[in-house]
Amino acid sequence: MNSKQIAEKENAGFNKMDAWLNENGVTEVECLVPDMTGIPRGKILPRTKFHEDRGMRLPEGVLGMTVTGEYPEDDAFNSVIHESDRDMVLRPDPDTVGIVPWAADPTAQVIHDCFTFDDNLVEHAPRSVLRKVLDLYERKGWKPVVAPELEFYIVARNTDPDLPLQAPIGRSGRSESGRQAYSIDAVNEFDPLFEDIYDYCDKQKLEIDTLIHEVGTGQMEINFLHGDALELADSVFLFKRTVREAAFRHDMYATFMAKPMADQPGSAMHIHQSVIDIATGKNIFSEEDGSDSKIFHHAIGGLQKYLPASMVLLAPFVNSYRRLVRDTAAPINVQWGRDNRTVGIRVPESTRAARRLENRVAGVDANPYIALATSLACCYLGMVNKIEPSKELKGNGYSHEYELPRSLNEAIDLLRDTPDLHEILGPSFITLYLSVKELEYAEFMKVISPWERRHLLLHV
Repeated sequence: MNSKQIAEKENAGFNKMDAWLNENGVTEVECLVPDMTGIPRGKILPRTKFHEDRGMRLPEGVLGMTVTGEYPEDDAFNSVIHESDRDMVLRPDPDTVGIVPWAADPTAQVIHDCFTFDDNLVEHAPRSVLRKVLDLYERKGWKPVVAPELEFYIVARNTDPDLPLQAPIGRSGRSESGRQAYSIDAVNEFDPLFEDIYDYCDKQKLEIDTLIHEVGTGQMEINFLHGDALELADSVFLFKRTVREAAFRHDMYATFMAKPMADQPGSAMHIHQSVIDIATGKNIFSEEDGSDSKIFHHAIGGLQKYLPASMVLLAPFVNSYRRLVRDTAAPINVQWGRDNRTVGIRVPESTRAARRLENRVAGVDANPYIALATSLACCYLGMVNKIEPSKELKGNGYSHEYELPRSLNEAIDLLRDTPDLHEILGPSFITLYLSVKELEYAEFMKVISPWERRHLLLHV
C-alpha cells in the first residue's frame, strides 16, 4: 500500500473514528508514534483539538533517539535527519483507535503514521518499514500471516538500578522460588494482575490467545492469535504498554528486557509466519498433497542466510546478547528442524493449511514493527532468490556451533556489510538505525560493571 492509498484509507475512516470518539465520550486523545526502540512518542490532545488537527507535527529527530534519549552527531545521522530538525506530519490510522482502559477520564489512543510535507511516508519510521516489506509481498500476490509469542518477567518493584531484580510477592505472601514451567498454580499466584491484563486487552480489542508460565522465576508468555502483520505489530506495541501499566497498579514491574536476571532464562519474541496466496487463499508453504513446497524451503533458506546479519534488528541492545548463549534455552545458530525447540528456525507440526516457520531468534526487547519486517524480509529474499536451506538438524541445536553474532558491536558490522537488507528495509532506515545503535554501544562502553570491579580491581 503506497502513501496515497494510506491517505485515502485514513480519510475514509476519519468519520467513523470521530463517531467512535463521540460514542465513548472521549475527552482526551493520546497520539502515539513508535520510535526505533518501540517507545511511544507523540502528543496528548484535547478531543476538540484532535478533531481539528489531522496534520499534527512532530520533530523528525524523535525517530533517531537512543534508548537513553540521546541523538547521534555523526555524518550518517545527519544524512537522514536534516540539521534544521524539520517537522514531519503525523496522521492517525483510524483502524488503531481504542480506549485507554487505565485512564481516569475517558481517553483514547491512536497510532499515527509519519509523513513528509509532500505526502510521502517517512521511510525510516518503524511502521513505514513494515509497510514497505508488506508492499513487496503484495506485489507478488502474497499476504504474510504472523503470530508473535511474547515472553516477559513479572518482578518486584526495583527503584535502584544497581540492585538485581527479585521475584515478586504473590497472593500467598511469598515470592516464587525454583522453576515453575507451565505451572497453573504459579500463574494463579498473580490472578489479580492477570485479570486486569485480560480486562485491559479486551477493552483495547487486543486478541491474545494463551497465557502460560515459562521456565524462569516469574517469567510468563502470552501468545497472540495469528493474523495481519501490521495489526499484530500494533497489538504487541500496545500490549507491552498495557502489561507495564497493569503491573504498576499491583506494585510490581513488568520487564521486556531480553535478559533481566543473570540466573534466569532470557525472554524471546517467537515469530510464527506463513504466506497466503491472495488469489486462492491457500498457504503457499504447502503442496496440494500436504508436503512442503519448494518455496517453503526457500523461506527457510532466506532466514538461514540473512538472520545473522539481521541480529542488530532482532536483538537491538547490549543486554540482548546475554540471552543468546549456550545452555540458556535460547538459540545460538540458524539451524532448522521439525518440532525442534533447540534450533533458531523451528517448523511446528501442523496441518497443510497451517504450515509455518517459527523464528525463535528474536528477543522480546525488539521493536515489533522492525522485528516483523526483518523476519518477513529474510523469508522474502529467500523465496524470490530461491535460496536452498541446509539439511534439517534432528539433534540438539544447543550443542551445535555458534552461527549468530555474539555482541551488539559484531551485529552492527554484519548489518552494515549486507546491502540486500539495506535495499529491502530501506537505506535511510538502515543508516539511521545503525547510527543510533553505534551511539548506544559507545554509551554502554563507558560503564564499568560490577564483574570488572570484582575480578579485575585487585587481580590484574
